[in-house]
Amino acid sequence: MMMDALVKTAAQKGLVLTRVPKPAPGPNEVLIKILKTAICGTDLHIYNWDAWSQSHIHPPLVIGHEYVGEIAAIGDNVVQHFEIGQTVSGEGHLICGQCRNCRAGRGQWCKFTQGVGVNRDGAFAQYLCIPASNCIPISPDLDREVVSFFDAFGNATHTALMFDVVGEDVLITGAGPIGVMAAAICIQNGARNVVLTDIKDYRLELARKLGVKNTVNTMKESLEDRMKPLHMVEGFDVGLEMSGAESALKQMLGLMRNGGQIAMLGLFGKPLTLNMDDFIFKGLTLQGIYGRKMYETWYKMTAMVQAGLDLKPLITHRFPYTRFEEAFEIMNTGESGKIILEWAD
Repeated sequence: MMMDALVKTAAQKGLVLTRVPKPAPGPNEVLIKILKTAICGTDLHIYNWDAWSQSHIHPPLVIGHEYVGEIAAIGDNVVQHFEIGQTVSGEGHLICGQCRNCRAGRGQWCKFTQGVGVNRDGAFAQYLCIPASNCIPISPDLDREVVSFFDAFGNATHTALMFDVVGEDVLITGAGPIGVMAAAICIQNGARNVVLTDIKDYRLELARKLGVKNTVNTMKESLEDRMKPLHMVEGFDVGLEMSGAESALKQMLGLMRNGGQIAMLGLFGKPLTLNMDDFIFKGLTLQGIYGRKMYETWYKMTAMVQAGLDLKPLITHRFPYTRFEEAFEIMNTGESGKIILEWAD
């Protein structure tokens, strides 16, 4: 049988909507009927065929890794936890299970990770096969549109909760969807002040719709001046770098208090030129973030939404998957939040 899918068919800009074989689940796999997907920044990199994509992606490839769906078929060895028609999503990192980190319960650092929609066929299709161990049951009380971007929400959660933010002053650089979600997470989890910076007013306005009051366009405003009325004396306690911009990271380093902690998720397009004295003499902690904690982050994500964290305002556009080109071109303007592609009949 065949199915529709969005495929990176060649080493050039764009995707092709085409027919590909429908996957069949192996003994330890589940087949998921895709209902909704969300476009991620990684998908945009692949669509544009930028330098990162050229060094990491090998066409032909079905892309996409943010999704919600329902179980359509179950492998012979999958005897518990899942049933036909059950709403699910999935952890997008398929790990080896045998390396030191995997055996120690640190699967997010597996050296041999295979990424759905990056190293193997992904979710921008009518069906997806993944190992049952990666399949995440979804509570019926969760909104399916929000669940469609739980993968990205997981990145935000992992970054925002890497360090204790209760009662702390938090600086977040980069108001893309993940940065906006991270700001909302820090607010919900008891940060004293959360300041979010970007250079696009559209994104900062979107953040305010999620309850982020302290937003700064660093092209127009002084971040230092915004700190004074917040009664900040020594600097920010926690920094979350989401922008992938060297200038933003340098500004963050200059405004951290001594002993501050920085979690870094943003990817930089070129090598950085940083003065390491900024780290050493301030005694800063710098933590790289990749993916989500497997699988603790998924439990925290669900709990925060059930406790009232409203991510619906982050959704700005919805399209049937047949209009994917329009969706990606809107993403390229930088003036969007999460864009949903509908796959259900």
